[in-house]
Amino acid sequence: MEKALKFELLHKDSRTKARRGRITTKHGVIETPVFMPVGTQATVKAMKPEDVANTGAQIILGNTYHLYLKPGHDIVKEAGGLHKFMNWNQSILTDSGGFQVFSLGKFRKITEEGVMFKSYIDGSKHMMRPEDSIEIQTALGSDIIMAFDECVPYPADYRYTKDSLYRTTRWLERCIKAHHNTENQSLFGIMQGGMYKDLRKLSAEQIVEFDLPGYAIGGLSVGEPKDIMVEVLDDCVDHLPEHKPRYLMGVGTPDYLFEAVERGVDMFDCVLPTRLARHGVAMTSHGDISIKNSRFQRDYTALDPECDCYTCRNYSRAYLRHLFKSDEILSSMLLSEHNIHFLVNTMAKMRQAIEEDRFLEYKREFYSKYGGKCEL
Repeated sequence: MEKALKFELLHKDSRTKARRGRITTKHGVIETPVFMPVGTQATVKAMKPEDVANTGAQIILGNTYHLYLKPGHDIVKEAGGLHKFMNWNQSILTDSGGFQVFSLGKFRKITEEGVMFKSYIDGSKHMMRPEDSIEIQTALGSDIIMAFDECVPYPADYRYTKDSLYRTTRWLERCIKAHHNTENQSLFGIMQGGMYKDLRKLSAEQIVEFDLPGYAIGGLSVGEPKDIMVEVLDDCVDHLPEHKPRYLMGVGTPDYLFEAVERGVDMFDCVLPTRLARHGVAMTSHGDISIKNSRFQRDYTALDPECDCYTCRNYSRAYLRHLFKSDEILSSMLLSEHNIHFLVNTMAKMRQAIEEDRFLEYKREFYSKYGGKCEL
């Protein structure tokens, strides 16, 4: 039987844990390390699918929680699945809905059975169990589906984090039992354990026993200081199998991408590029810039002289500023396309650098120009 997902480890950087790989699904090839734009409600905000593809994106992410509430996974299934519904012909990963449910705070209640929560749309009550998450994702028809897990907040005490970890493992077992569409969809397990290294190791040992197609690192980049996040991440990766893809959930700033790739992570997703775009911020090779800055009023140069995206080839900073100040939708469209292209292209350069055993040189080269501060 042909597997729904194949992962090839093509090259390892000679001086770091960075690795160059390739994932193949029923909908195409994904070169790793890879950044996945987020299409929360079956759309990457302010972008047409063909424009997302033109950025070089090879896979996008959809959100189980949001699509369950609106329009409903039954409607997506009737439409022929998420690929057909949103006219995206490449790979799709769906998250389990866990993070969104747990972020509801007082509007949800966790039990062993699952999570009872109130809809953000109309306040109606819903129960999400591991089996429900798998059922929804099966209906959506994504290529990679995620196990239903509990994402503990930061900070969280040791006892709570440990209890949550064991619950996540028990829920994973239920997800596996509920997952029957194995020929077309690949289920990833999620490592939890908060900021406690021994719990991270314990979580990894438990989920790796199930021999799944891939594994994610959850519960990082949830408000903890960067130095703690990087230290914990460094330890996390060592406990995951080398021959399976590793996915760090919810990370998309260049500094975190570089640190995680250097430590052997293969997959990333984040809403950041489109969110920044809606606020008039562009990610460029010389750092983030706010296009609403008055000094761009008569700046007729490209947004980023080192970028070859559609926006940079055709429009000036002055025009983009005019669009933003005029509340024109085209502002979000053009800046979103640029920002996603910027991250996708940065990942492509990382892949090349890994192949040539010069990842650290590329990292230094990138930061010598990028810096990291937003120019407001």
